[in-house]
Amino acid sequence: MDDRYEKIRDEKRRWAENLLNKRPVERHYTDWFDPIEVLYSPDDLTDTNYLSDSGFPGEYPFVRGIHPDMYLGRTWTMRQYSGFGTAKETNKRYKYLLEQGQTGLSIAFDLPTQIGYDSDHPMSQGEVGKAGVAVDSLQDMETIFDGIPLDKISTSMTINAPAAILLAMYIAVAENQGIHSERLRGTIQNDILKEYTVRGTYIFPPKPSIRLITDTFAFCSKHVPLWNMINVAGYHMREAGCSAVQEIAFSFSNAIAYIEAGLKAGLDVDSFAPRISWIFNTHNKIFEEVAKYRAARKVWADILRYRFKAKDPRSWMLRFHTQTSGVSLTAQQPENNIVRVAYQALAAVLGGAQSIAACSFDEALALPTEKSVRLSLRTQQILEHEAGVTDTVDPLGGSYYIESLTKEMIHEIEELIATIDDMGGAVAAIEKGFVQKEIENRAYSIQKEIEEGKRIVVGMNEYKVKEDVDIALFKSKPEHARSQIEKLQTLKKTRDQARVQSALEAVRRAAEGEESLMPHFIEAVKAYATLGEICGVLRELFGEYRHVQTIR
Repeated sequence: MDDRYEKIRDEKRRWAENLLNKRPVERHYTDWFDPIEVLYSPDDLTDTNYLSDSGFPGEYPFVRGIHPDMYLGRTWTMRQYSGFGTAKETNKRYKYLLEQGQTGLSIAFDLPTQIGYDSDHPMSQGEVGKAGVAVDSLQDMETIFDGIPLDKISTSMTINAPAAILLAMYIAVAENQGIHSERLRGTIQNDILKEYTVRGTYIFPPKPSIRLITDTFAFCSKHVPLWNMINVAGYHMREAGCSAVQEIAFSFSNAIAYIEAGLKAGLDVDSFAPRISWIFNTHNKIFEEVAKYRAARKVWADILRYRFKAKDPRSWMLRFHTQTSGVSLTAQQPENNIVRVAYQALAAVLGGAQSIAACSFDEALALPTEKSVRLSLRTQQILEHEAGVTDTVDPLGGSYYIESLTKEMIHEIEELIATIDDMGGAVAAIEKGFVQKEIENRAYSIQKEIEEGKRIVVGMNEYKVKEDVDIALFKSKPEHARSQIEKLQTLKKTRDQARVQSALEAVRRAAEGEESLMPHFIEAVKAYATLGEICGVLRELFGEYRHVQTIR
């Protein structure tokens, strides 16, 4: 070791011994249960090389950001996640948010839409328009975007099993607006593997599900080149209980499986890798979240550059949206959530996010109201304009603590990815129940810490007060579901039935063979075949996935 660092280490040891002799010091641990040092100093970074390990923003390995100027050139997209009730109600909310300064849209779909059922299906009863907006047909999508020019806005759609069909609807709406698909910007989540582990809105088994994804890759590469054809999600696994390291490693392993499927389908990696995007969860520990994003950029760049031999530097870039942590919000003292969300949004900005959605403080109790969602948007706008965090690129770079955490997380993430590789990859790890069990174990340990008071949640298990919730809450309206079903049944009676049947038969023939399904989805939705009808054809041919038991 360099004499300079040896001297620093000796002096730090003397300092620590002096400190600990005077009073006991409480030790803290990372999100993945590794000990955190009392103090970090230059000797913790003796084996790092700035140019190869960090480099400069906009250049490999992208630790300090994927763009040279980051927020000096363009701030992040403010994209509040919203959607409820009918398409008409959701259209009103989107127009309100855009008037308030939101710069992108993010659609929340109701549960029946997410699992491919129409609103009038028996399985949809009690769920229509509850967790998001009901979309049964192209008619609903047309209403959602009425008066919103799709060439002027980017749209994110959190949809997975039927993602290709919803994208087909979006393309058809754009066509009706006179907008060519080459001009569309946005994202579909389209990440089915995490549905098998934590979220549960799957329909088909993995093999046909991944076929739908690779069909989307191929179609978008040619016809919708500005569209992010998959939005790989660590977010939901983190919400289910996994650590920051697990969030990145598990989602990266899923992405590796998608890339391998794309290559097997005959696609060139550089034809689709630049349009892979991400959604991550920004949780409470600010410095760990910042280090997580810095580490993730390096690991992803290495995977694409060295494992998959991608030549285009855009393929190496980790472009991500993040939402603040919904699971961290409490129903007790809900105003405390305003503070939590602000700190989490700060961490996302310091970590270099390209797009952010800030949760609303009342989400532990109900869907956000106009007032609460406006406050979430204002939280981001205050960060942009008043807090000074966008004045320079990667302002926490060079911190001994941040750099040490980044280095440690790179190592931990790579080790966990290697473990999954040894099992045969993400699909095999999921089928064996490994990923599910790892998340369940950590979720249990965290909950146990909270119940035993070892992990403080302010206002819930400490600093409690007796109070009535004195805030206006959103209330869903039963008439929304009734009107949605009535509108759907009217559509089914008045559309061109022969055209619908012909389009569905074309979908069936394509699904039975190896032909791309995307063009047939587009023709089917333009004929006003419903989501449930199209998914019904695929259910007959592909079957439905049955959940596996986790290993014990």
